Amino acid sequence: MGHDMVMLGLDAGGTSTRAVLTTAQGECVGYGVGGRGNPVSAGPERAAVGVLEAVQGAISTAGVRWDGIRVITAAMAGQRASGPGVQRLRDRLAAEGFTGRLTFESDLLATYFSGTADEFGYAIVSGTGACVVRISGGRIESARDGLGWLLGDRGSGFWIGRRVARAVVQDLDGTGPETAMTQRLLDHLGLPAEGMGAEGRSQALERVVDALYALPPIELASLAPLAFATDDPAALRILRRAGEHLADSLAAVLSGPGPLIIGGGVLSRSGPVRDAFIRRLGNSAADLDLRPVNDGTVGAGLLAIRAGGVSTSNATLAALTDTIAKFR
Repeated sequence: MGHDMVMLGLDAGGTSTRAVLTTAQGECVGYGVGGRGNPVSAGPERAAVGVLEAVQGAISTAGVRWDGIRVITAAMAGQRASGPGVQRLRDRLAAEGFTGRLTFESDLLATYFSGTADEFGYAIVSGTGACVVRISGGRIESARDGLGWLLGDRGSGFWIGRRVARAVVQDLDGTGPETAMTQRLLDHLGLPAEGMGAEGRSQALERVVDALYALPPIELASLAPLAFATDDPAALRILRRAGEHLADSLAAVLSGPGPLIIGGGVLSRSGPVRDAFIRRLGNSAADLDLRPVNDGTVGAGLLAIRAGGVSTSNATLAALTDTIAKFR
């Protein structure tokens, strides 16, 4: 293997980082996993540690040297190619012996290229947050939502989890319908259901309110599985509305037929969200080739090959997908 033909892609997320060492032909020759790699969410120092851990794992399995990597492409959310986090990462990589180029790409672009090498198409991520992009010429041409838990992320895990919490609180408060999600939430939080509290409120309501307000807001996303775990009417309403929101975001960028790459756990699974999503799109759904992907790891590898000046195709994608699977 020539050193000048080895590229490394990083899928640097908020919870973990995956590194893919690949040849120009799309053969994964090294794979590593590290901790949180996004400096925006993890902080520059912790992110650099996560990235180094993943890269070291990849190069050790491949038996290559740091100075044998032509380019490292980091795919991550909200990260620009400048700033203290970037410089910290450059310095740490250089200290290890990396002498190639360091480039940055959107995690959404990595999600897209994990499912297709086509230059035109769409990607929708519906995990903790939610965002939709249209890809043209291999670059992000248009984006919708991805505005965060306070102002957007409609149809995301957070959006669903927040509505689960509201439905349960209204049930316990007697201002909304009963729902099977109430007992599930009490169990999730480890709270008893019995007893009366102060001023005529149930202790269960007081405990739930106290517990939920004690959480960072984004942690409400952890409640989303409670809606998926029941066919309770209140849960189905939440899930169907989530699907409609995701469809509306996608409709705002649609401009023709193409692949639709789906990332994140909300829309990837079959069920009420996906069904409502398809119904809301109507005739437009027939022009889309839905392709769920697990994460942006394959796409990060493909982006690294492209950053190395090598043309890619769906054959390259297939080779990368197959060879990465052998390491997981």
